[in-house]
Parts: sequence; C-alpha cells; structure tokens
Amino acid sequence: MASVFFYEPYYDIERLVNQAFAPRDTQSTFQRQQNLVDGAVRSLKPRMDLHENDEQNVVTATFEFPGVSKDNIQIDVHNGRLTVSAETKEAEDVNESEYAVRERRFGKYSRTLQLPQGVKDEEIKASMENGVLNITFPKTTAEQAPKRITIS
Repeated sequence: MASVFFYEPYYDIERLVNQAFAPRDTQSTFQRQQNLVDGAVRSLKPRMDLHENDEQNVVTATFEFPGVSKDNIQIDVHNGRLTVSAETKEAEDVNESEYAVRERRFGKYSRTLQLPQGVKDEEIKASMENGVLNITFPKTTAEQAPKRITIS
C-alpha cells in the first residue's frame, strides 16, 4: 500500500521569484518575505526529508530548525494531520541600518503532513538533536494491512 504525502515542489521557486521582483525599498528581508498571498500572511516552511522504511513499516520525517530549541517547537495532530511549527524572533537590540549582510530568516515556520489513516497519537515519536527534528510514525496500521479471505 503506497502512502500519499503532499509536497509543494514549486514553493521555493515561487518564493525566489517573488523576492527577485519585489521592490527594493526600506523594508527588511523578513517584511518582504511576509508578503500577502491570497489575503493571508504566508509562513516560512522548514526544510523536510521524508523517508519510508517498508521493512520496519515506519515513516520518518526530518525537519531543519537551526537555532531553535525543542522547547520552542510545537507538534500538533488534528484530523489526521501532523503540524510542526516554531517561531523565531530577530534580536531587537541591533539597529537595522547596522547590518552589512542579513540572510537569516525570522518568523513563523510551519509544515503540515497528512498522516496515514489509522495512526494513533501514541504511535508518533519525536526527537531533536542539533536543530534537526525527527518524527516517526507507522506507514500503515494493522487495521489497514491487507487481509486474505479464504473461500469456504
């Protein structure tokens, strides 16, 4: 049984094109990144790798959260969807005009995955080390595994 995971391959391309053609004014990089999309502020998406292990019947989602402690990351499960989110804030003690180069991103990070049907909350495990969050959950549950029916 193949799992279905939604992935937005063009998200980064769209973001880069929008940044390239954004007006160069006094707005900070963060303010330019937070342009309104469809009437809502678009949050940043953490980088993710998704690995399926058929032998162990496990899916591992690995997220990058550089510089974010595990206490500042939220993992929520609702209606079969797993949402990982965090928020980083820029230092307020540095004046904007004092930067020579500014590439770090600040703001709300969020990513949502559709879980396989039947996954229970207690089957989801999370660990974090060096800014890398690993979340594992079953690829299929016993209830979803194929069953053979014998003919009587």
